[in-house]
Amino acid sequence: MNQDVTTSRVDRPALVVAALLLIAAALVFYDARSQTIVSTYGLGPTAMPYLVSTVLAILGLSHVVVAFREGLPKPEAVDRNAILWLTGGLIGLIACIGLGGGFIMATAIVFSCTARSFGRQALAIDFGIGAVLGLSIFLLFSKLLQLTLPSGPLENLF
Repeated sequence: MNQDVTTSRVDRPALVVAALLLIAAALVFYDARSQTIVSTYGLGPTAMPYLVSTVLAILGLSHVVVAFREGLPKPEAVDRNAILWLTGGLIGLIACIGLGGGFIMATAIVFSCTARSFGRQALAIDFGIGAVLGLSIFLLFSKLLQLTLPSGPLENLF
């Protein structure tokens, strides 16, 4: 870890992240308040959005505190290759589901691209591992929990 410290008084990127987190917290809170569904048994469907907005607000306020601390470490250099692999994996996930490839293939794509972004070089093996994980998750959700996931050619076999 880099031990150099910044001499700047305010960490601007931390303030930007804090503002985004606080805005997200406000939007989630507003959305939870505008829901009209009520529960007769205590916790209802709005409990989770309130929890998420609270956690986002705590994270945002924590970023504000960190932004004004002195002696913060300098951020490390950006690994553009890793960011490109992650972005490509997310685009592949969205494209695969959008074009009818299904959940299993989409999971395999995002798993293998994420592993590659962390430096692993066995892309074909990681794709296979992702396919097995995707199949396991698909069977768990669709057969055991009776929930619907995006279907493609592989999912139609089950």
